Order: sequence, then structure tokens, then C-alpha cells
Amino acid sequence: MQRANISAVAGILQQRCPRCRTGRIFRKSLFLFPGMHESCPACDLKFEREPGYFLGAMYIGYGLALATIAILSFLLWRIFHWPFQRVAVGGVVLFLPFAPFLTVMARVLWIYLDQTIDPDRSEN
Repeated sequence: MQRANISAVAGILQQRCPRCRTGRIFRKSLFLFPGMHESCPACDLKFEREPGYFLGAMYIGYGLALATIAILSFLLWRIFHWPFQRVAVGGVVLFLPFAPFLTVMARVLWIYLDQTIDPDRSEN
């Protein structure tokens, strides 16, 4: 098996398999949240290694959400000089369209982190 000649950052942004970086982690979808492949179409790496595997992705998603809300709230405060309560609510409302994308990215980041720490070396 040969790894595609792209960096880990490019693989994360393109949502590619962390082992071969050619297969896609998610299927195309007409809905906001795309379906996820059970394993890599190119190298057969199993993405969900055990039940509850994506619990760690929830922590990553939580951190991404907090950072996004904080940035959006800060921008609202700098632009409009609103009080804290209005800025916080505005930041959350502006965050909502980003939630599906950040959920997908949290899963991709979790898979990459897991494969870096404990790589699955089996080749089927």
C-alpha cells in the first residue's frame, strides 16, 4: 500500500484516510451531515474501531465549538459594542450554520489523532 503524496494537514482538510490519504472518510450527501464510510475505500482501514469510538471526537467538537463561538462573539463585540449577554447569544446563533462542518472535522481530527497514537497496521 502506498500513501498519497499529501501532507497530514491536507489530508485532514480534504477528509482523507489517515493511513493512505487517498480514500475519503465521508460519502457525498445531499443533506448537511454526510454519511461516513465504515472503512476506507482504498486501503480498508476501519474508521470506527469499537463501540463508542467517537466519544473523543465529541470532546474535540466541543473545543472547536467553544473556540468558534468565542471568536464570533469577540467579533460582534468589537463591531457593535453590545453587552455581554447579547454578544454571547449572537455568537451562538452565528455558530449554528458551522455546527455540521465542525462535527465532521471533529471526527476527522479524532481519526487522525487515534491513528497517530495507535496506528492500525493491519492490511486486509
